[in-house]
Amino acid sequence: MTDKSPGVDEALRAMAEPRRRAILELVSGEELSAGDIAARFDVSRTAISQHITVLKDAGLLAERREGTRRIYRARPEGIDRLRDLLDTMWASSLDVARQLVEAERGLTDDEVNRAG
Repeated sequence: MTDKSPGVDEALRAMAEPRRRAILELVSGEELSAGDIAARFDVSRTAISQHITVLKDAGLLAERREGTRRIYRARPEGIDRLRDLLDTMWASSLDVARQLVEAERGLTDDEVNRAG
């Protein structure tokens, strides 16, 4: 079965735009309607709606209906995908940096392990 959920690439593309990052930050602490989100920006409601759609399609926003209003919140699962990617990249970078420092100092793996 093919996984149809949005991937990390879509999430990264969505996060590349500053207004989308700002929207995600707004709804990470509270649920907001589309109108509440739009009121905090100096762009058209249509532009905000398009940004919201991109964030939803990337799996970063969840939507629920409350009467005729649409309420948005951050999706922790979408954010976790990005966090996992960055954690992996950061850990790899730290490992490489450690190896370079050890090589520069002439330390073997056994010496590093004994040092702690």
